[in-house]
Order: sequence, then C-alpha cells, then structure tokens
Amino acid sequence: MAVQQNKVTRSRRNMRRAHDSLVATNPNECGNCGELKRPHHVCPSCGWYDNREVVAQADEVDLEDDAA
Repeated sequence: MAVQQNKVTRSRRNMRRAHDSLVATNPNECGNCGELKRPHHVCPSCGWYDNREVVAQADEVDLEDDAA
C-alpha cells in the first residue's frame, strides 16, 4: 500500500488539477438536416456522414397501435 512521504499542499494539489476540467464540445451543423452534431461523427438525427447515408433510420413505431 502506498504511503505518502510528505503532505501535498493545497497549492500543489490545485495546480495539478488545473487541467482536469471538462471542455465544451465544438458542434458542427449537419449538411443534410441542419441539426448540430459532433465533428467527424454520424449525425444522430438523420444518419448521414460525408454527404451520404451511413445509418438507415427506422420509422417511429407507435406502441399503442401495435399493442391493440
């Protein structure tokens, strides 16, 4: 089990943590549907990437109509 030799001061501890904060993403606009998406990723709303459809989107299913 590791045991520290000397106390880490608040200053040194906080300087180490200075780069641990989260950075906001940089969303881009989808060229197909105009929704915001992550850069270099498939658009979650329409399934397009690089001006072609990569993921086919299934039609929405109404569960109440199917259950009857």
